[in-house]
Amino acid sequence: MKQNTHYNIDNDLRYLNLLSQSFPSVAAASTEIINLEAILNLPKGTEHFLADLHGEYQAFRHILKNASGNIKRKVNELFGSEIRESEKKELCTLIYYPEEKIELVKASDEDIDDWYHITIHQLVRICRDVSSKYTHSKVRKSLPPDFSYIIEELLHERSDDSNKTAYVKVIVDTIISTGRADDFIIALCNVIQRLAIDQLHILGDIYDRGEGAHIILDTLQRYHSWDIQWGNHDILWMGASAGNNACICNVLRLSLRYANLTALEEGYGINLVPLATFAMETYADDPCTEFLPKLLKGTDMDEKTRLLTAKMHKAIAVLQFKEEARLFKLHPEWNMTERCMFNTVDFNRGVCTINGNEYAMTSCSFPTIDPANPDRLTPEEELLMDKLHHTFAVSEKLHKHISILLSHGCMYAIYNSNLLFHASVPLNDDGTLKDVELYNGQKYSGRELMQQIGMLVRSAFASDTEKEEHDNAVDYFLYLWCGKDSPLFDKSKMATFERYFLTDSDTFKEEKGNYFKLRDNEDVCDGILDAFGVTGSNRHIINGHVPVHASKGENPIKAGGKLMVIDGGFSEAYHKETGIAGYTLVYHSRGFQLVQHEPFNSTQDAILRGIDIKSTTQIVEMSAHRMLVADTDKGVELRAQINDLKKLLYAYRHGYIKEKR
Repeated sequence: MKQNTHYNIDNDLRYLNLLSQSFPSVAAASTEIINLEAILNLPKGTEHFLADLHGEYQAFRHILKNASGNIKRKVNELFGSEIRESEKKELCTLIYYPEEKIELVKASDEDIDDWYHITIHQLVRICRDVSSKYTHSKVRKSLPPDFSYIIEELLHERSDDSNKTAYVKVIVDTIISTGRADDFIIALCNVIQRLAIDQLHILGDIYDRGEGAHIILDTLQRYHSWDIQWGNHDILWMGASAGNNACICNVLRLSLRYANLTALEEGYGINLVPLATFAMETYADDPCTEFLPKLLKGTDMDEKTRLLTAKMHKAIAVLQFKEEARLFKLHPEWNMTERCMFNTVDFNRGVCTINGNEYAMTSCSFPTIDPANPDRLTPEEELLMDKLHHTFAVSEKLHKHISILLSHGCMYAIYNSNLLFHASVPLNDDGTLKDVELYNGQKYSGRELMQQIGMLVRSAFASDTEKEEHDNAVDYFLYLWCGKDSPLFDKSKMATFERYFLTDSDTFKEEKGNYFKLRDNEDVCDGILDAFGVTGSNRHIINGHVPVHASKGENPIKAGGKLMVIDGGFSEAYHKETGIAGYTLVYHSRGFQLVQHEPFNSTQDAILRGIDIKSTTQIVEMSAHRMLVADTDKGVELRAQINDLKKLLYAYRHGYIKEKR
């Protein structure tokens, strides 16, 4: 440090005294400054962006394992023409699924020891490459305790060093001779997966459609570093967990619509017997044609189960529309009372009146509806709702997973000049930020709106929230799910009722909000980025929510590169519509790569036949120089720490604080 450096540290003494507890001497503070300055000059860690997983846990776990092709790229760069393409393919499969692949190799390879030798050396080489952008300390923390010392030795010693050749060979020989080769290879593969991605960003919608949302959250719980920006489907399940009956009905309806009850029953222990019993009794003679489930590929369902599912589907849909109407009337500030749809039906004539126009109903079989008071629950429906509410309230695993979403997420995030959110930012017709009323007449827009919603969501789960605020927060989950100005919905209406009960498809239309109409405008995107305080010469908005119709020529890169839409398209329900299985995004030290995926076959195919997800990589934006930690948000944080440590050195050397020797 320069001798003429001077700090006015009188105002910082309290903080510096606290800092001295961690760095009690000039030597300790100096060493940490050297360490942090060195970290600033390491390459930027790789960020991985995924969105709209929708319960498709097999595709999610595969993309997590292959880092959207990042590991395959590393293998190709390292080995080039040294080994055959088939061998590179086998090596990648081993890294993705080490336990399963080893068993296959042992069953077919006659010289397993030779395979062990070759494979361990290859994996060490890959591991050395993916670990090169991290400090030894960070790499050490990622290593499994059983093999930490051995892996460190192999990573930092080269077999082509004549002085260490025998040393490295003996290590590998001993791993094999002691019967630890399988465990060691598995450990190395897991470390490679761990170090290939530094930070995982999920832009919402883990839940619904697919069968494994609970498996995805179990996987994320073990993942080293990740964040989530809540999506509308996540909020729906959060609302159900918080006790919002309308959200509970929506969750059940969506699961029944896709004949997918695995997450509910096996994942969270939700008891559907009361609903099945009620549906069989109430709709015994109703074919419930409009409610027959949408069967996705691979779904095996006999006719009897299909008909029962349809009856349960209709029963919960009717209950949902009643529960929604209760909240719409309770909260006139939402301006959604026109969505009390049963109030628009003439049950004698079988027509529904919307905006002064009459539309024919597909059917008018509603045994639980009193035309004079169509939104009132029957005693049987009230009892059913109480039972459903209870089964969600006592699901420990659901509450655990919602806690994970709360601890890792919020409505938006800003990372390295990238603004992340799931769906939209409400806008006026001219592209300016729109004021949205939350409660008590208070209105917010843009960043403040997102922050206030985030706090409101958390207050629904906080034990010290006052009852009125708590009840309002629980109710608001429904608005976030389907409200016109919700940042997670942003459409004119959710036409669920119309799709079930009206014959005229014109009534199905849901007009998108201004964000979706204007998001290809660079000035609008710049205005949003400014409002959120996002700085940097290469700043972006990254979100999902709306599938990109690649088959129709839609480009996921919008507003001259300032906006990237990466709806993962994992859900099979979207594949025919979009023509692909969506996009993921990789942001490494060289720049952005957008990866377009074809549908994932199965984990079994990936293991047995080495079939990876077919992906096409598009270079979105490359940096003129390799980005370093110094160029990131972490770099800003580290420079602040360095400045504080330099102040501490000054305090030690000028007698403000005594060293603790």
